[in-house]
Amino acid sequence: MEKEPIIMNDGLDGLFEFVDTDSFESEKITAPRYSYWKSVGRVFFRKKSNWVFLGILVLILFMSFVWPLFQPFSLNDPANENLLHPETFNNSPAEYFMSHPFEFKYILGTASNGDSLWNKLWTASRTSLSLAFICTIINMAIGIVLGAIWGLSKKFDLIMTQIYSIIGSIPSVLLFSVLSYVIGVGFWSFVLALTVTGWLGIAFFIRTQVIIIRDREYNLASKTLGTNIFTIAFRNILPFMISVIVTLIATELPSYVSYEVFLSYIGIGLSANDVSIGQMINAASTSWMIRPWQFWPPVIVSAVVSIVLYVVGQNVGDASDPRTHM
Repeated sequence: MEKEPIIMNDGLDGLFEFVDTDSFESEKITAPRYSYWKSVGRVFFRKKSNWVFLGILVLILFMSFVWPLFQPFSLNDPANENLLHPETFNNSPAEYFMSHPFEFKYILGTASNGDSLWNKLWTASRTSLSLAFICTIINMAIGIVLGAIWGLSKKFDLIMTQIYSIIGSIPSVLLFSVLSYVIGVGFWSFVLALTVTGWLGIAFFIRTQVIIIRDREYNLASKTLGTNIFTIAFRNILPFMISVIVTLIATELPSYVSYEVFLSYIGIGLSANDVSIGQMINAASTSWMIRPWQFWPPVIVSAVVSIVLYVVGQNVGDASDPRTHM
């Protein structure tokens, strides 16, 4: 004799109902779509201080690359209206504005030949920043590519390790100074001197990071399936290192600004016709107690540029780490 099934009824009739399964609806993803770079921007701008530093950086870039287009500057410019008036040479801002009010380009005073220090400062900043950006792009491109191969190829590793052991033991400033003497003066000669070996430290850093993650399961699977090292490096490894690369750029940019300022200050690298922050500091260093208005503005701009580039770059590097996107 069969027993009838026991139906539990706790007074919950009407509260639940059976729902038919729908394979199409079950495949829909209800989670919001994830955008990596939108998440980077959201994390970066979450800090109120980043707005301030980014605003300062945009202002400096505008004054360095846009202002000289409207107020061009060159040494011993025949268009300099003060060139034939010795009384306007080495004027402080207060001295010049007492006789020439409402001339904004002389807000920082005049140089030794009556030039506008304001226009000279931003033309010099353009030279220094251009040098830093170009050197960083070249060294990062070479360093990332060779560093990725260096970390994956054992034969290449043997050769590059010996080269790095020899060149890496020489102080960077001393090496750049010697190369500048050998190659000669000028903007592009200085770029060449800073990039001949400047990529080597970047490549070694990338190589170390590649070694850390090269033996993970998905890379071993790709290698087992016959994927070449270039594909593994540029498809599997380098995208994983975006935050590391951005952080590295944040340290490289201000370092090249510092190299330019120091080497130009001691008279190496750029020619006398190239106006740079280092050359402005060098020209005013002998009389900075007498004419401080010629010395301190380039020093302050150099310090602010280095600090802002470093802070913004570090914060972008932190924001580009996916672990901060939670």
